[in-house]
Amino acid sequence: MKALLSAAAIAALLAQPVAAVAKDQEPVKISGAANAKGVTAVTIGAFNVGFIFESIDRTAASGGLMGALGGTTKAKSELVGVTPEMMQAVTDAAYTDFVNQLTAGGYEVHPAGHLFGHAALAKTRSQEVPLDINIALEKGSKGKATYFKPSALPSLLMIPGDFMGSGMSSMGINMSAGQASMALSSYAREAGVGVIDIVYLIDFSQQKRPGAFSFGGLQVNSALSVSADYSRMTLIAPSGKQAVITVKAPVAVEGEFIEKSDATSGTDKALQSGANVAGGVAAVMGFGGLRFGKTRKFAFTAKPGNYEEGAAKAASLASEMLLGRLSALR
Repeated sequence: MKALLSAAAIAALLAQPVAAVAKDQEPVKISGAANAKGVTAVTIGAFNVGFIFESIDRTAASGGLMGALGGTTKAKSELVGVTPEMMQAVTDAAYTDFVNQLTAGGYEVHPAGHLFGHAALAKTRSQEVPLDINIALEKGSKGKATYFKPSALPSLLMIPGDFMGSGMSSMGINMSAGQASMALSSYAREAGVGVIDIVYLIDFSQQKRPGAFSFGGLQVNSALSVSADYSRMTLIAPSGKQAVITVKAPVAVEGEFIEKSDATSGTDKALQSGANVAGGVAAVMGFGGLRFGKTRKFAFTAKPGNYEEGAAKAASLASEMLLGRLSALR
């Protein structure tokens, strides 16, 4: 599992020159770095915060007695108690914080109205608000996320790479993302202003996903984090070219934000245990082991007030890290 970045860790990393951090410790991945050079005037074209509500994580099933004795091989986690108003509050707080950090960093921030009132965006349609996406996670795992935009922006726009969708439902979003990218690039070239696109995905569980499998199986713990690989900042330069900074290690905060409970029914546990024991007996008798493993359901209940504070803090730390890297490229 990727290491989590705390506030202290981020501060320490930002204090170092970019080249001083070893590659395997890099909290971000930067592509098109040269395209950010000299860009000091920007506008924000998109600032989307997604919230994972459900994730299904898998490991390879263990057969026979290993299946009976081993850990969880499938974990279904659900977040409950988060209202649309709570998600909008987190998104608005994260956006305001980002703009303040951007200004404090010496950037000239142009009003969003200049961008959205420009002819380049006249035919660009907003995605649905909120936007529900089935997302593909690591190694066969999957989840469901809902994205919000700040109240200050009139449209929810995404560009290619902002999300990793799964299923046919993502095709239309991908087409719209391509059109939005062209429109934002046209504005950047015509206005001579950089356009910033942000996407953060807030995860409610700190899981050892497939690839970090051990004999103990999947471990599911509660925490709030800005997810690695699914969160990034894109700067579209006046040249139309992009500089992309992607979060590569989850930016997490810990606190009393969520209560976790095992929601697996007693009946399900008994059935799984019986099936695994039967598979183990068959293996011992030479008939081949049946491959089952354990399925567990976890319920995560958000604590109103605490949840919003924690999610906004994680987003603020991510913004601090990304803007620190962007400023270094300028």
